[in-house]
Amino acid sequence: MQIDNIKFNKHPLFLAPMEDVTDPAFRLLCKGFGADMVYSEFISADALIRDIQRTKEKLTIHEEERPVVIQLYGREPEPIAEAAKRAEEANPDIIDLNFGCPVKKVAGKGGGAGLLKDVPKLLEIVKAVVKAVNKPVTVKTRLGWDENSKIITTLAEQIQDCGAKALAIHGRTRSQMYTGEADWTLIGEVKANPRIKIPIIGNGDVTTPERAKECFEIYGVDAVMIGRGSIGQPWIFEDIKYYLETGKKIDKKPFEFYLNILKQQVENNVKWLDERRGITHSRRHIAASPLFKGIDNFKQTKIAMLKAETKEELFKIMDSIKENFDV
Repeated sequence: MQIDNIKFNKHPLFLAPMEDVTDPAFRLLCKGFGADMVYSEFISADALIRDIQRTKEKLTIHEEERPVVIQLYGREPEPIAEAAKRAEEANPDIIDLNFGCPVKKVAGKGGGAGLLKDVPKLLEIVKAVVKAVNKPVTVKTRLGWDENSKIITTLAEQIQDCGAKALAIHGRTRSQMYTGEADWTLIGEVKANPRIKIPIIGNGDVTTPERAKECFEIYGVDAVMIGRGSIGQPWIFEDIKYYLETGKKIDKKPFEFYLNILKQQVENNVKWLDERRGITHSRRHIAASPLFKGIDNFKQTKIAMLKAETKEELFKIMDSIKENFDV
């Protein structure tokens, strides 16, 4: 599979863009476990051209995480095109356009998935960004606004015709938000369309190696994108790759191995930001890790983790779990 001049091995796995999740620290961890391409957090085009410092920080890229994608969202062609030029200066491998974010503060104001209600403007944005930058431009979107407007099969052709080099599709409508199950049937239809020549990337509810294999085999997608399934377990990429290559589940490592990976995520965020912001940024993702699923009476420990204000305090709580965990 190839996006513009970027080549991937068979069955590539991509880390989905997620706000407050796919920061450089997390991206590097996922890359280390085999993610073939990683995406930045959502970056507001309007905030970027206003030089908002927190937004500019999201442009941080490390050579070790390549190929890496910077994703932008907005609601008007000119500001997004200008923001794309600024994003290009950070030297990502790809610039991606977000037409899938369902949250009210984005979609409700006409950005993200909100543009599924204004297809002419969505296509105008794609054309404007393709014209504005030299980097390949890709798109991530959803099936449609709601159950009665699943437009992706037609929209995919239109996006391709505007110059996008790849299309990632989340198998839900905007109205579904993140509820229910992702529907991959329309993703499969897009991929099977003989007019579609660009790579199609499937996204939604890939949380196990078995499901990743099904998505490649049943729907024929060129790549699978993993989002929430990676939160608190960046090693999911290694687990899936091993299964795709061997047909077997990877041998589980000791509990302490995975705990140390989560500690490394915290360390990286503290280094990237500072201790206060690094801990605040990390703790809810650490507390949500599937690593702790099934541990008896974990609720109070989780609350303590969410309240931790220093690295020492958070690590002490994590070590107490290790001491009481039956490995």
